Amino acid sequence: MSRRANMLFALVLAPVLALISSGSALAEEAQRWAVNLPKGVTPVSNAIYDIHMIIFWICVVICIVVFGVMFYSMYAHRKSRGAVAANFHENTTAEVVWTVIPALILVVMAIPATSTIIQAYDTSEAEMDIKITGYQWKWQYEYLGEDVAFMSELSTPESEIYNTAPKSQYYLQEVSEPLVIPAKTKVRFLITGKDVIHSWWVPDFGVKKDAIPGYVNESWTFVEEPGVYRGECAELCGKGHAFMPIVVNVLEKEEYNAWLGEKKAEVATIRELAKKTFTKEELMAKGKEAYDRSCASCHMGNGEGIPGVFPGLKEGSAAVGPVANQLDIIVNGVAGTAMQAFGGQLSEVDLAAIITYERNAWGNDTGDVVQPIDILKFKQGQ
Repeated sequence: MSRRANMLFALVLAPVLALISSGSALAEEAQRWAVNLPKGVTPVSNAIYDIHMIIFWICVVICIVVFGVMFYSMYAHRKSRGAVAANFHENTTAEVVWTVIPALILVVMAIPATSTIIQAYDTSEAEMDIKITGYQWKWQYEYLGEDVAFMSELSTPESEIYNTAPKSQYYLQEVSEPLVIPAKTKVRFLITGKDVIHSWWVPDFGVKKDAIPGYVNESWTFVEEPGVYRGECAELCGKGHAFMPIVVNVLEKEEYNAWLGEKKAEVATIRELAKKTFTKEELMAKGKEAYDRSCASCHMGNGEGIPGVFPGLKEGSAAVGPVANQLDIIVNGVAGTAMQAFGGQLSEVDLAAIITYERNAWGNDTGDVVQPIDILKFKQGQ
């Protein structure tokens, strides 16, 4: 074999054979280079995929016809064969043909497209409603009529984000608590925003709706098969935009009912805990967990914040000043800043634990202990 043949094998054939020898590697490579829409797992996503493919093939046929005629004309009527260009102006027949045919094509394309749009917007006869609220940078899910609501936040460890630990399979796609819905059930989503515009997007569902403050958008889904489906905020909503994933866990109806029962029991337990007096050690342990989940993305795990962007809590006035001031900041937020009102996002237990933790972590050592009942009294204006 010549040297040139050896080089050709090394540069071209060897990588191809390596991929062929490993079916999984070939499949992974094909997936990485996939450019088509995902077909999805819902009637809407399937309808979107079907209309996409119909229009795609119509465009392919148009391209073949147009470029075929163009290349044939250039070849058959080239100057070297003595072809002479015709000299004519305003051919009525040609104008009618190139107007009517595209119009008919657009009508053919519009019929299934309109049907798909009507289907995507039809939220009637839903079996359950879930209110979705976008915050910077997390989602709140409220099961209307069930007295169940919770926050869903990024749970990827900071060690992975800052490259001090290996990245997991679902890097930046993990959440503290996924949205859970039953399979084979029409679920209506009522989508809004609390601060800036977000966008709730799950590609496998064919759902992408803007979450706009002061406005409620509607969408729906009907998932046939149980599974875990992932999405993300699709609207540039600030510095934490890349850290706002969506995870939906679709369960069989029996499993969903069991989960819902557990969530209701959990809500009742939290309400009972709000009346309990915790030790400082218990609050510090709960506070660190809640702080890492809800506060560390802005104020950092070490409490030093981000200079010029988010203030530090380590020896900062917010955490070592009067307790009443910190209560007001955390419960009601700070107008005109990125500091949100957490009074409606977190439970009284979590709020009390976070304040206690912030006032006694990183060397602050104020010795202050805030109980859940203190949060309740503050909310009630007592």
